[in-house]
Amino acid sequence: MQSYTYIIFSLALIFIISAVHSKKVVDEQHCEVCIKTVGQFADSLTADEKSSPEKIEKAFKKFCSKVKVDTKEHRLCYYIGALETSATYAIGDLSKPLAWGIPVEKICRERLFKSNPQICDLKYEKQIDVNAVDLSKLKVKDLKKILSDWGETADFIEKSEFIKRINEVKDKYAKPSGDAAKKDL
Repeated sequence: MQSYTYIIFSLALIFIISAVHSKKVVDEQHCEVCIKTVGQFADSLTADEKSSPEKIEKAFKKFCSKVKVDTKEHRLCYYIGALETSATYAIGDLSKPLAWGIPVEKICRERLFKSNPQICDLKYEKQIDVNAVDLSKLKVKDLKKILSDWGETADFIEKSEFIKRINEVKDKYAKPSGDAAKKDL
């Protein structure tokens, strides 16, 4: 009887350990463009539209026609098949689960990801706070991006030239950090 209890205890322990290790940590940036865009779309639907996959598809095509070209959201619409130029048609993977009340995160991370993994590769660019970062530790690519986001020309060769130019014009574009603002008061 004692060995039987030991076996049951051992199996229960193994089950608990495997269950703990099988839990995946959700990366918040995984499918961030899809989750945000589809979430905004779902929030814009009326109760009548939410009940029918066909109405959701029609509304999503209309939603995507209003999205700015050359944005992450436009690319998402292309991947799902809501644009006339789309090569694929996966709107059913969006409209049916949305009509069934499945959460947006699950639709993006599981259903749409299965139909086209590129959907979850779309990520928003993180803005670099030039006042809080050591510019000498950034890559030249990031320094170029800072200047191009500001609309400044950047035809330099050396990293030091990029840093010098950023420091020359950053007062015009970057808000002062909290410490600098406190010193001015």
